[in-house]
Amino acid sequence: MKSALLTSIALLTLSSFAAAQTDSPASGPPATEAPATQTVAPEPSVPVEEGLAAWDTVYAVASHPRCANCHVGPDNIPVWSGPSYGARQPHGMHVSGGESRIGAEFIQCQTCHMETQTGEPHAAPGAPEWHLAPVEQQWIDKSSAEICHQFKDPARNGGRSLEEMALHVRDDKLVAWGWKPGGNREPAPGSAEETYQAIETWAAAGAPCPDS
Repeated sequence: MKSALLTSIALLTLSSFAAAQTDSPASGPPATEAPATQTVAPEPSVPVEEGLAAWDTVYAVASHPRCANCHVGPDNIPVWSGPSYGARQPHGMHVSGGESRIGAEFIQCQTCHMETQTGEPHAAPGAPEWHLAPVEQQWIDKSSAEICHQFKDPARNGGRSLEEMALHVRDDKLVAWGWKPGGNREPAPGSAEETYQAIETWAAAGAPCPDS
């Protein structure tokens, strides 16, 4: 009887010890999580010098009057400039794009700038959705370096990637007007396709910007 009692006590003790081991945390140092995989930017596939040369092509378009005249600052006043206008001057008739940049506060840009144009030298040029570019995209009176940094900054370029910027320049109908402005207006240099290719080359070089 005494032997059976001792055996029962021993079994009970072993069971309690096993349960305690199961509930206790595992011994040894705590497990560590595997480090997160970091995205590594791809190496530029085009030399920086070639990228800067491509940017010069883009800047020649951005700074040309056909583009810069409507990429104005916070005064919201489009500009008349270029060889066909003589001296630079504010848009005639006291026109302002307003904070809406479409003229909603005064007279809408599309009241005169319709979707098509007549080709007459003194008639208002036309293209779909005529409006000023957002003030964050001011190009007039800006240096090449300033426009370059703005061009690739999603906070200032409409939330676009570089590929989307290239496609915007190539495919947007209002942008396309700059190369076929009608009348005796000087067109922007090159073409939409050439500018698209220049942006692609510049982006492939890592989108370098000039110092000034």
